Amino acid sequence: NPAGAHPSGKMGEDPDGVPNNLMPFVAQVAVGRRPHVTIFGNDYDTPDGTGIRDYLHVMDLADGHVAALRHLDGGKGHSKLNVFNLGTGTGYSVIDMIEAMGKAVGRPIPHVIGPRRPGDVTIYMADPTRAKEEMGWEATRNLDDMCNDLWRWQTMNPNGYLKE
Repeated sequence: NPAGAHPSGKMGEDPDGVPNNLMPFVAQVAVGRRPHVTIFGNDYDTPDGTGIRDYLHVMDLADGHVAALRHLDGGKGHSKLNVFNLGTGTGYSVIDMIEAMGKAVGRPIPHVIGPRRPGDVTIYMADPTRAKEEMGWEATRNLDDMCNDLWRWQTMNPNGYLKE
């Protein structure tokens, strides 16, 4: 799951309407646009009971795409189509993400527990081993980077991008 923003704070995710992804929603709560985050279920078989996902900084995702293009253009043996998982290989729970954003913001993020959503799985993570072995790519940014960069973008753009 991509998360974060450009470190300059000039580019970030600005979904129309209610965000479908966790971190833009959390950022909107942090900046005061929404009252709280609803956590969909806290009875999963995980340490804190919430779902676990592999979150990847958007800049690492961009670097991964550049690495894939270079790999395709790399000459002998690299001209065929390949599939690579881009991720950290590390899972964070919904609670982990909310608490990490609270650390970046400097205060707790309000949240409530709601019912599970149909179709949500307990754990969903990438295995980036092949990307590292064949393209030399691996994520270099961490959870704090994701949240700090996202918070920088959200505070510079509290209402998102200006619509004309």
